[in-house]
Amino acid sequence: MKSNYRFIKRFLCIALIVAAALVAVGCAQEPDKGKTPAAEVVIQTDGETLGSGAVSFPLTVVDGDGGEIHAEIHTDKETVGEALEDLGVIAGEETPTGIYVKTVNGITADYDADGAYWAFYIDGAYAQTGVDATPITEGSSYAFQVEKG
Repeated sequence: MKSNYRFIKRFLCIALIVAAALVAVGCAQEPDKGKTPAAEVVIQTDGETLGSGAVSFPLTVVDGDGGEIHAEIHTDKETVGEALEDLGVIAGEETPTGIYVKTVNGITADYDADGAYWAFYIDGAYAQTGVDATPITEGSSYAFQVEKG
């Protein structure tokens, strides 16, 4: 009788471990839906030319320490956001109002952690449209700058 009791205890213990493992695997998070791929450091040297296409525009990235890097972007895309996402310069989350840019050229601004965010500028003025809703305009310059809210 004692050996049956031990067997049942071991069996139940193993069954509990297997059940816990299955629950853990079943509850594993899916890849973040609505997020664009993470932006990597794409602009390696100041003044670099990225992409190819009939349209070009200058881009400036200003990090949280005030460091600037400039690039000339070439593309056939219609919006600044499409061009920069296509090249991997920006990444973020898709929202109902457009992309919320969290990472630019490999630098992440985390508003939840320290109030920092990426501000988007057109010709030196704070943009009135999101990057993915901003058509590329000949002669215009675009910039991202880390700011604190």
